[in-house]
Amino acid sequence: MKRQDVIRVLEWFSKSGVTDLTLNNISPSSKQQINTLAELKTAMENIDISIKHCAQHMVFGTGNPHANILLLGEAPGAEEDRQGIPFVGQSGQLLDKALSAIGLNRDKVYITNILPWRPPGNRTPNGEEIALFRPYVLKHIELVNPKIVVCLGGTATKALLQSTEGIMRLRGRWASIDEINARILPTFHPAYLLRSPSQKKEFWHDMLMIDEFINSEHS
Repeated sequence: MKRQDVIRVLEWFSKSGVTDLTLNNISPSSKQQINTLAELKTAMENIDISIKHCAQHMVFGTGNPHANILLLGEAPGAEEDRQGIPFVGQSGQLLDKALSAIGLNRDKVYITNILPWRPPGNRTPNGEEIALFRPYVLKHIELVNPKIVVCLGGTATKALLQSTEGIMRLRGRWASIDEINARILPTFHPAYLLRSPSQKKEFWHDMLMIDEFINSEHS
């Protein structure tokens, strides 16, 4: 992230009345000001950083804002950038099929990303961007208040868990962090499955873990 981008972000927080900002969470002052998804979206829209100006649309979130399951991806792709909706390209179609197989659809889950704008050239989000947006992701999760957060892919998993372990070691294992109440399940990103279809079996195993957890909650 460029120095001027950091300055703009800090200036925005200052004007909003935030006096204590950390990279691990939004300060108590900011939490009092952001009480709805609409307020969170507005706060994120007002951040002026370079990736924002390379994208067509902000991609905030979609689905049921009171869902028990929140799916967290990496960043918008080309089709998502065009439509302003997460997971609407090929990987999104695969995700929809997987959700349907366990009786879910977009009306029953909530979907968002670590970054709300597509990085230039569809590159992977860098460390500075992840550190900047992680507080917003935590607030996003807090407002939806799901029982499960499904991290789709290594970038989302490492960003949320702040782990250095790879997705091959983390997927299919329940995890938790102090900042949120939900259980966290890392799994593969659908885009990876399109490149490596042999891993769909493991992905399906993770989908069954989600199904089992939700059914046990309702039993």
